[in-house]
Amino acid sequence: MATALRTVLAQLNIRVGDIDGNLQRILDSSVQAAHEHGADLIVFPELSLCGYNAQDLLLRQSMQIRIERALDRLCTALPHKLHALIGYPWHEDGIRYNCCAHFHQGKIQAVYRKQHLPTDPTAFAQRYFTRGNEPLFIEINDIKIAVSIGIDVLQPEFIKQACAANARMIVSLNASTFHRQKQVEREQILSDNARQAEMPILYTSQVGAQDDLIFDGGSCAMDAQGNLRQRAPAFKEDLSLVELQFTRSDCYIERSVIIPLLSDEARIYQALVMSLRNYAEDNGFKGVLLGLSGGIDSALVLAIAVDALGADKVQAVMMPYHYTSQASKDDAAEQAKILGVDYKTIEITPMVEAFIQALDPIFADMPASANDTTEQNLQARCRGNLLMALSNKNGYLVLTTSNKSEIAIGYSTLYGDMVGGFAPIKDVPKSFVYRLARYRNSLKAVIPKRVIARAPSAELAPDQKDTDSLPPYDILDEVLRLYVEEDMSALAIVAKGFDKEMVMDVLRLVDINEFKRRQTAVGPRISKRSFGSDRRYPITNLWTRGD
Repeated sequence: MATALRTVLAQLNIRVGDIDGNLQRILDSSVQAAHEHGADLIVFPELSLCGYNAQDLLLRQSMQIRIERALDRLCTALPHKLHALIGYPWHEDGIRYNCCAHFHQGKIQAVYRKQHLPTDPTAFAQRYFTRGNEPLFIEINDIKIAVSIGIDVLQPEFIKQACAANARMIVSLNASTFHRQKQVEREQILSDNARQAEMPILYTSQVGAQDDLIFDGGSCAMDAQGNLRQRAPAFKEDLSLVELQFTRSDCYIERSVIIPLLSDEARIYQALVMSLRNYAEDNGFKGVLLGLSGGIDSALVLAIAVDALGADKVQAVMMPYHYTSQASKDDAAEQAKILGVDYKTIEITPMVEAFIQALDPIFADMPASANDTTEQNLQARCRGNLLMALSNKNGYLVLTTSNKSEIAIGYSTLYGDMVGGFAPIKDVPKSFVYRLARYRNSLKAVIPKRVIARAPSAELAPDQKDTDSLPPYDILDEVLRLYVEEDMSALAIVAKGFDKEMVMDVLRLVDINEFKRRQTAVGPRISKRSFGSDRRYPITNLWTRGD
């Protein structure tokens, strides 16, 4: 006779530091799981009480007090018949653990301490936590279940523990950070481990965004043969019911709902929209504003902003100068009209000329370098000042529109186009910006075709084009990917067929512009290696680039 086990994977948008709010989300989800889904078990994300990644909030003494209070509340308020696995930090005897509690019948039945701590620099896990050294197995409806947190379930040692204990199923609590290929990689490892263990693996993951980190959700279930039998939607909260039937020798997942994977462009676009929405709303901004230049980067950021927050909370500002083309003015005005945002034009010519006039007597006695960009930078800095003044006045968050290619090589102006509190496309290479723009227009045309078709230009000098000083972006972006994301040396990149002089020039630009990147706004991480917490290079850097 088969034994049934109904498990809900609670894919929630957990907020860092919002212990009371997270507690209420857990309670509401548990009531829904018990009453609407008839669940035996509900599994929440890793560290779901305090949020992930709480960083040095974990070091505060008051954190433990609040966690203890939340655990007491869970004991009294969770549905008594429901089994619940809930993640939280725990501090005792000077040691802090990443824990999961098994709640049932009004009390904590058992506690699991995460055994494997990731070395991923976005997590800083070993700064805050000590490894546990004991597995945890719980029994529900006479089914023995192995409990894991985070990367535990990916480790051969953990799989061996589960098999040695004759467990029938593995459940895993996660707050897995997103990058472009993460879901495919995640499911492949889970499939391999489920097949090796010969038991199902149920994987709950967080959804939402925290500073530069994105959590894509995609909670899933693998059967004992390693087949995907359940996948929750990406970038949305979800209570996913997994119905299992256990016989004496086998296990079947009865309910199979597999949400299809999004395309690469759709996945990245939705990640950027969610990240901006969470950042603006969670930090209490009334709205956002940006400089709309008529170029591709600001056009894409404007579309993301409207999709994230609504047109009524977005302001776009065109700030033309002598070199701003009529096409740029027309395209910016057209896009603002299509999207229905508040649109303003402010001429910067008087401001720039006032600066130049004030500086002329001093500059007259100073030699100009061959690549002097002083006057160009003044244009960008006047625009930056105007945006920040508007932000101060209306409380809107300024969005920086620089892409990853520009940030990598320093093709942006400190205190100019780099001003702002959030950079939505900070980790998006220029060549992919075009792909995202085309994708957004495939849903509804909101970016003028000419913006996508025109050659990219900062329009800071007569007839200026990006390719005047840079390789074509498809070539530049691949060199940058190999150097920044794959950590390949100059010689290894050249060996792939790239021009040596060009490679050395690009790598030099990356290295000497670290000081600029330290001053950039936070932006969502979509690659395996962004210019954020997961890439740390010295500003003063005398490293030889050939090796």
